[in-house]
Amino acid sequence: MAQNPDTAITHELLQGLLAEWFAPWIQAMGLKVASFADGEVTLVLPQSDQLSRVGGMLCGQAMMAAADTAMVLAIVTQLGSHRPMTTVQLNTSFLKPLSGQDARITARVIRAGKNLAFGEIDICGANDGRSVCRASTTYALL
Repeated sequence: MAQNPDTAITHELLQGLLAEWFAPWIQAMGLKVASFADGEVTLVLPQSDQLSRVGGMLCGQAMMAAADTAMVLAIVTQLGSHRPMTTVQLNTSFLKPLSGQDARITARVIRAGKNLAFGEIDICGANDGRSVCRASTTYALL
């Protein structure tokens, strides 16, 4: 879906982009848009045995993929339209395990220039609000 720069960013638009722009395995994660603002998106990643390791802990690969996906949508809210972009850097720190609850992923654009966008992501337990993962990202805007 090519967006018109005058197209208003809505919850429905962002949820639709999850289904339209991302690979089937990302879609299979079941990410849902919880909220958004200019330069910020919060997604919910439902707890799932498919994304968990031994002991029901959400695997790091799923957290990294969810963080990367959330930041793409946050950049869209900042720019007001889709621009081709690619991840240049994703630096992730895992703070503690997450199990037995959904994950809440909040991505914030720190700066978006002509060629690069920088952001930060916090992943928390949806029930307890405790941070389990922090990430910083750089994207090339093509």
